[in-house]
Formats: sequence, C-alpha cells, structure tokens
Amino acid sequence: MKKMTFLAATALTGLTTLVPAMAQEFGNHTFRVSNGAAQDHPVATGVDAMSSCLQEGSGGAMKLRAFYSGQLGDDAQATQSVRSGSIDMVVAGADALAGIEPAMGVFSLPFLFSDFDEVDQVMTGPYANDLAEKMAGHQLVMLSIWENGFRHATNSVRPIQSVADFEGLSIRVIQNPIYLATFRALDANPVPMSFGEVFTALETGAVDGMENPLPLIQSQRFYEVQDYVTLTQHAYSPLPVLMSERKWNGLNEDEQNLVRECAVAARDPQVTRAREAVDEARAALESEGMEFTELSEEAMAELRETVAPVYEISRDALGGDNIDRMMEQLDSIRSGN
Repeated sequence: MKKMTFLAATALTGLTTLVPAMAQEFGNHTFRVSNGAAQDHPVATGVDAMSSCLQEGSGGAMKLRAFYSGQLGDDAQATQSVRSGSIDMVVAGADALAGIEPAMGVFSLPFLFSDFDEVDQVMTGPYANDLAEKMAGHQLVMLSIWENGFRHATNSVRPIQSVADFEGLSIRVIQNPIYLATFRALDANPVPMSFGEVFTALETGAVDGMENPLPLIQSQRFYEVQDYVTLTQHAYSPLPVLMSERKWNGLNEDEQNLVRECAVAARDPQVTRAREAVDEARAALESEGMEFTELSEEAMAELRETVAPVYEISRDALGGDNIDRMMEQLDSIRSGN
C-alpha cells in the first residue's frame, strides 16, 4: 500500500463519514493501548476521541481498550511489547523512545520550541514524516503525535529569575543525558531519579526541585513540597501514538486507513484538552500557594545562550542529521516560508 504522510492523513480526516460504511470492510478489533499517565490525564481525551472515531467509522466493529498508569509496563517496557506484538498500541513519551530511535531524542534539546505554533507545525510537518519512516524500521507504525506539554522548573529554595538562580540547586530529572547536560550547563546539580521516588525526595530535602509539565505537578500534589514554579519551557514532551507493525500488517487497507485517520483526527481534541489542563493546573497551583515566575525575554535569551553547547555535544548521540533537519524546519517556520 502506498505510504501515507501525516499531511495526507490530515487531509483525509473525516473521509469515513463521507464514504458509506457498506463500501468498506471492517473486522471486529479491540486494540489494547498502553499509557503511563493516569486516566484523568489529557491523553485520555485522545484515546476516547480515537476510539469513538473508530467505532463510528467501522459501524462499531473497531475500538480501543485503554490501560493507564503503566498497567502494562512503563512507556519503555510497553513500547517493547508493542514491537513484539503482545500489545497493540502505546502512547509513549518521546524521551522513552530515544533509546530505540535517536531522532526522538531531538525533542529533549533545551529550549527547542518558542511557542505552540512552532510545536504544531513540526508535529504535523516534515520532521514528523521523517520520524514515521524511521519508526517503521523498528517494527512500529507511528500514527500521529499527541501532546504532554512544555516542562517547567520548580524548587523549594528561591524564585528562579535568571541563569544565576539555578546555581547549586539540586534538580531531579529523568534519566536522560540531554537533561543532565542541560542542568549542568546552568550550574545546577541534576539528580536522575525514578518518578516514584520524587515526592519523598522533595519532602525530605534530598533534592531541591524538579521539572515537569504543570498538570503533572498539580495532579501529583507537588505543591505540598515545592514553593516556586518558573515557566522555563525548557523542554517539550510530545506523545507519539504507535501501533505494532505486526498488528498493522494484519489489518486490511480499509482498516489501516481508518486507524490512521482516527489517530490524526484525535490529535486536535487531545491537544486542546492538554492546553486547557495547563491553564487549569496553573490556577490550582496558585490557589495552593505556589509562586509563579515568568521569565523576561532577556532571561530567556540568556538561558538559551548558556545551554547552546548542549546541541553540539548531543550531535553524536542524536545524529547530527536529525538535529539539522529539525533546525531547518524551525528556521523555515520562523522565516515565514
């Protein structure tokens, strides 16, 4: 079957409502999909939207069955299960996929995106299409890219208003070489730690702070052990939607088209909900007494300049050509081309 890009799939979204169901062939399929987040996370909006789309487009023959909170393993474990075909689908953080495909790790580069407009164009543009081709080499079919969101820094010592304020702070990060290099460049002390240990480490003062998207900070009640939030937007976390190549190859063309179209169509409500959740989380965190700092343009420029060497030292691990392709697309977006 001819390969379909994300842009082509987007153009076809809604096609299933235009073509009579009787003209298409759909078998009974309930796809098991894994995600590490809780069921109240915005990823559930995408899962529900995709499942509804599948049911409507297939006359009730196809749908999703979601497993949340890592019931089928964390993102890395679940992805390996999807590769082997023992799980049908996973919605996984790009960080967890970088060990399989280095091009996914490019999203971890510090201060890569300036705003959501850049994010949206990249996630539905040439770099996303390149990623889909690369994931096909890992027994995975990438159907779409959903959103976890921008990550921000918190701590219990002081407000962070400039590069100097990072100095000496111990910051919990995920086990990711780029995150480690980023916070070391800021003269902080990054501490890799499993997520389940973070609350206690903050509560006991073993670490001063951490970095995460606002909805996660709010849902995990980190406001009980953290005082300050700085809206750094230092990293963006996308959520690729992946299907087992083995499962995909067992579907007929009508079924494949519908699965892809529904994953793409679900991106809009999922992203909308993710961004609504950010605003709601900020209001909730402020009501709990957390102090927010929005960095000035000068401070953001200083941060970007300070961590710029991370891009160069990451070229071998991520693939210089991957970084170059990302930056070419961003340069084109920023120049208006």
